[in-house]
Amino acid sequence: MQSKAKTVTEYLAELPAERRAVIQALRKVINDNLGEGFAEGMQYGMIGYYVPHSVFPPGYHCDPEQPLPFAGLAAQKNAYGLYLFGLYQNEAELARFRKAWAASGNKLDMGKACVRFKSLDSVPLNVVGEAIGRVTVATYIAAYQAVTKPAQKPAKPRPTTAKSTPAKPESTKAKPGKAKQSAAKTRA
Repeated sequence: MQSKAKTVTEYLAELPAERRAVIQALRKVINDNLGEGFAEGMQYGMIGYYVPHSVFPPGYHCDPEQPLPFAGLAAQKNAYGLYLFGLYQNEAELARFRKAWAASGNKLDMGKACVRFKSLDSVPLNVVGEAIGRVTVATYIAAYQAVTKPAQKPAKPRPTTAKSTPAKPESTKAKPGKAKQSAAKTRA
């Protein structure tokens, strides 16, 4: 369920008190650990944490009008979603996150970048904070660029011949009557 709120304050105000408390607790952990250069605002109908255009002018490759998303936080219809794009692009950090989450004794319900949960009790806040804090803007941009660069196609080798003879240069001088024939053929 995407919100139409334009600001984080509006987003929080439209949530029921119990759901707002969960989002505010996670938001505090994220903001307390978010590195310099990231910003918070509304993005894709949820609270977003992103690299602003002032830091990374190209923006998000899928929608360059949008700043580069780093994380997201949403109260959905039946659960909550915490989107950790910084982990999605870094296998070592993702493995570290999964291991730390498991060590907390909580069950992890995670897709590629989305951690789904139904209550704040099932979220090890310190694990989330550490994961957010370990990724700097510079390392995030570098990882993002590494996975989004288009694959370079190798140049096709040109066939070589043992002996090449130079082509005869074509005459640039028009022969009388030839121009009219060429024009007639073109029109036909």
